[in-house]
Amino acid sequence: MRMSKSFVPTLKEVPADATVASHQLLVRAGYIRQLAAGIYSILPLGQRSILKITRIVREEMNAIGAQEFYLPALNPREIWEESGRWTVMGENMFRLKDRKGADLCLAMTHEEIFTVLARAELRSYRQLPQSWYQIQTKFRDEPRPKSGLLRVRQFTMKDSYSFDLNREGLDASFEKHREAYVRIFDRCGLRTIQVEAHSGAMGGTGSTEFMVPTDAGEDLIASCEKCGYAANTEKAQSKVETPPKYASSAAIEDFATPGVVTIEALAAKPYSVPAEQQLKTLIYVADDKPVIAIVRGDDQLNEAKLQTATGAQVLRPAHPEEIVKWMGAHPGSLGGVAVSLNVLIDQRLVGQSGMVTGANRDGFHLSNVSVARDLAHAKPADLRTVNAGEGCPRCGNPLTVGKALEVGHIFKLGTRYSETMGARVLDEGGREVPIVMGSYGIGIERILAGAVELHHDGDGIRMPLAIAPFHLALLPLQMQDAKVVEAAEKLYADLSAAGVEVLLDDRDERAGVKFKDADLIGIPLRIAVGKKGLAEGKIEWKPRGVPSVELVALGDVVAKATAAVRGK
Repeated sequence: MRMSKSFVPTLKEVPADATVASHQLLVRAGYIRQLAAGIYSILPLGQRSILKITRIVREEMNAIGAQEFYLPALNPREIWEESGRWTVMGENMFRLKDRKGADLCLAMTHEEIFTVLARAELRSYRQLPQSWYQIQTKFRDEPRPKSGLLRVRQFTMKDSYSFDLNREGLDASFEKHREAYVRIFDRCGLRTIQVEAHSGAMGGTGSTEFMVPTDAGEDLIASCEKCGYAANTEKAQSKVETPPKYASSAAIEDFATPGVVTIEALAAKPYSVPAEQQLKTLIYVADDKPVIAIVRGDDQLNEAKLQTATGAQVLRPAHPEEIVKWMGAHPGSLGGVAVSLNVLIDQRLVGQSGMVTGANRDGFHLSNVSVARDLAHAKPADLRTVNAGEGCPRCGNPLTVGKALEVGHIFKLGTRYSETMGARVLDEGGREVPIVMGSYGIGIERILAGAVELHHDGDGIRMPLAIAPFHLALLPLQMQDAKVVEAAEKLYADLSAAGVEVLLDDRDERAGVKFKDADLIGIPLRIAVGKKGLAEGKIEWKPRGVPSVELVALGDVVAKATAAVRGK
């Protein structure tokens, strides 16, 4: 492709609203442009990279026997109501009505639609296992779209689904997908960490996320360098010592705390109750029923863990008026003592006494609270978010906690959808049994953004060869010199004939402009044809990111470039 005939709108300045490297560089390098919040146009350079990513995904999915579909993004309400997710998805789902008033949605994922196909077409165990996938546009009404392609409202996903007769079959399908994902991300130049994860609205018994460690990520993962344990903090556990530091057998007493409604205020004088001695009480609504969650004052409640503990499809913080109605007091004066609601208490608090909590009267707290005596009705559960430095749950080594970007997520759905939607087959004994399912997603644009987050420098993108829009940038440095132009044109033709994807910068621009654009765009290989080198029968060869140039004989260039592209 010739630069003079191409649409590559590079920018010198960083976009004012871009805060992460991938957003800044994909805009500056002319890969994307924003149309509206969370909605992006993919420009030719970006599309070339995305097509390469999807080709890699297809090759690896086909290699494990998966078959490609293309299903409607526009779905009727009734299908999502069958699974129960029409309500579960809440405001994240784009909803609309057609001219006849029928309710429709723009699909965020396609478990329901694939399950409908399975229940209509699969009848016997002889038809299993099946593995189906698609690469298709998805929609999410993201409340706070930001960070370029990392948090958007329209995106491309490879979503696949396995259908098996039993759990053993699901385990095998899950492992095939896991191995395929490892190959996909490796081929795309991404270093990923596999972590245990929360299944959320997808349901099922277990899931694994593929995370790219980067400060641009919005997830936190806890990991152990010693044994390899890794989990999203939505699910991560740790070994923490919780000695009975404030042990007391004294009776509960209430004391006035006018205006004290925070952990910090109660820890300050004149009360001086350390955060670790306080019981933090939070009120949530789980599937329309109130639930009280209690953690230690210096811990953070993990909503994903609370959802897991309750088994709720929908979990949300209670509204202020609901809290007063159920508890008789406002936030800041709440506690779980002597209440008849469903109470969950973090497991590290079991056995603690001498604690302080709200009295469910505004302006009052209770002291000498014993969990065993006064909160015996509370159900212990893992509710807290782990912290860096706490012991690994496997080996006890200190955990590290860092940001990461999710690029893939695989789920063991089990019979979550087949049971609710009636997808059944006859087993070997002629009995009708629900199909056992798995679900597997990859964010296509997230792979592109993740690659940029991992591979860039002060000059621009350093795109991995396999997903770069072009293999090689060919720069004739003096467009007025006929010999330079002639040599560049011949190289362009010979390289293209050899299968090397070349961007020929045939613009009448200064050499410095061409060098800067080639580096910004992130093309892995660069050849510069100049008058001085050409006089000696040589050109400048420079892989992206290598500090110095190499002079290569003109006759060796095609073979050298071909070998580099083929990885030889």
